[in-house]
Amino acid sequence: MDIISLPIEFEKKKLDSRYRLVIAAAMRAKDLSQGARPKIESKAKKHTTVALQEIISNSVNILTGEAAINAEERAKKLIPEYMMDEAKQKETLHENLTELEKDLKVYLHEKSEQFSTQRKKDDFLREEGSK
Repeated sequence: MDIISLPIEFEKKKLDSRYRLVIAAAMRAKDLSQGARPKIESKAKKHTTVALQEIISNSVNILTGEAAINAEERAKKLIPEYMMDEAKQKETLHENLTELEKDLKVYLHEKSEQFSTQRKKDDFLREEGSK
């Protein structure tokens, strides 16, 4: 099998450097290897080749700068693990508040008992002192 390496031609408006092309292709190849469906028909069997073909044919949107940062932030909020973590945090927070409320009730009850015991001692000592 002969391997021919030709320079890849890509739009300079969309991708400003070969480095960005490589990063985008690697990210898309990772998605493909994790089960994403290819957006174009290709004879290639390797995910990296399919990813490069998709990028060159403009089948995949590539975001850069602020748009990429914003998209990544929005994507994190849609990840099921992230949403589950938020739900667990809310549940834990509710449980923690319930525990705090119970502890506070116990503390207040003990303080009121101590106060009433101290008051009884003071009353008893006043009675003994007045006799």
